Amino acid sequence: MRLTILGGGGFRVPLVYGALLGDRAEGRVTEVVLHDLDPARLTAVTRVLAEQAAGVPDAPRVTATTDLDEALTGADFVFSAIRVGGLAGRAEDERVALAEGVLGQETVGAGGIAYGLRTVPVATDIARRVARLAPDAWVINFTNPAGLVTEAMSRHLGDRVIGICDTPVGLGRRIARVLGVRPDQAWIDYVGLNHLGWVRGLRVAGRDELPRLLADPALLGSFEEGRLFGPDWLRALGAIPNEYLHYYYFNRETVRAYQRAERTRGAFLRDQQAGFYAAAGDPDVSALALWERTRAEREATYMSENREAAGAGERDDDDLSGGYEKVALALMRAIARGERTTLILNVRNRHTLPVLDADAVIEVPCLVGADGAHPVAVDPLPGHATGLVCAVKAVEREVLAAADAGSRERAVTAFALHPLVDSVTVARRLLDGYTAAHPGLAYLR
Repeated sequence: MRLTILGGGGFRVPLVYGALLGDRAEGRVTEVVLHDLDPARLTAVTRVLAEQAAGVPDAPRVTATTDLDEALTGADFVFSAIRVGGLAGRAEDERVALAEGVLGQETVGAGGIAYGLRTVPVATDIARRVARLAPDAWVINFTNPAGLVTEAMSRHLGDRVIGICDTPVGLGRRIARVLGVRPDQAWIDYVGLNHLGWVRGLRVAGRDELPRLLADPALLGSFEEGRLFGPDWLRALGAIPNEYLHYYYFNRETVRAYQRAERTRGAFLRDQQAGFYAAAGDPDVSALALWERTRAEREATYMSENREAAGAGERDDDDLSGGYEKVALALMRAIARGERTTLILNVRNRHTLPVLDADAVIEVPCLVGADGAHPVAVDPLPGHATGLVCAVKAVEREVLAAADAGSRERAVTAFALHPLVDSVTVARRLLDGYTAAHPGLAYLR
């Protein structure tokens, strides 16, 4: 089975390959094709993968190419993890937004809109090429903003594109852990959009254990989201939000923390990864050891501004292990082998959330098998969550419309309608700033 990874020179590709090395079952991935526009990054990552595979019998064969059509032809699965504009672009997204006093995070608020406006045209072109060159392939999208990009690609690939994210998995795992429950024995009642969802229940043998957590301040304060949001707010919500909702619920505090920071997250990663790729080209250096050290630092500093604003302290060691690669592997196994499972994924709504139309991509538990991923029916969202989900989905639709038509007016509307951008005037200045920072946005007229 052939897996093509778009963004194959990306820093997190070794996580995916490491998961593949542990899969020994029949029907596993036997060939990995890395595609990237940067040959030096491809070389560095290929070196890491070679060290990972050393001594592993029948390790998936790895090839690398800068030719997109060559990479897609013959693929059974396509894993999309591209970053249009690179980490330098992410740093610019943060800088422009913070200069206007609004959030510049890569998937939330102004930064997410800017990233989406750059990425949707590229993702749409990829989707069209997959439909032409590998019509039977399944696309697993991890490109951010994941829900928005998955929806853009679904207009050409239908249900054969599925978005993944590790935050719902990590959240469910942490809740199960503090409750003394095995994650694989729990049903996680989770619903929303990517980076905008809530755990509303955790059921074991038909019994919802979440009320026990919400009633115990000590338990609530013992894990990442409890410290991030505070026990009182979680009890008021009656649910556990995805960590990205901290940007909404504590926006002013987070923006101030970002403005006080010596470097934004994007600037930190830009500089850190530039050092990694430069050093990984040295044949006398262990590329794998260098990657592992760099990754440990990266994970430990994840959402550090939010934790600073909340006084949440350092991340637990158990939360530094990632997880999206495990979701990707479980998804591929379920489809390729017909091994039915349940995963929280980004898929078309169909009739799951009545407040959204059938084609809107949402993030919910899905039953997955050889015929793809099917969203599970969920209870209606409470009013406050419904309002937020509908508002953000409306913004995503404006981004898609702006990208489709090359419309500056629709792009301004996307910024202005976002709950974290409180002024049409600011929206116009944001687009001016992003257009100046990103020549690729010149298509908006």
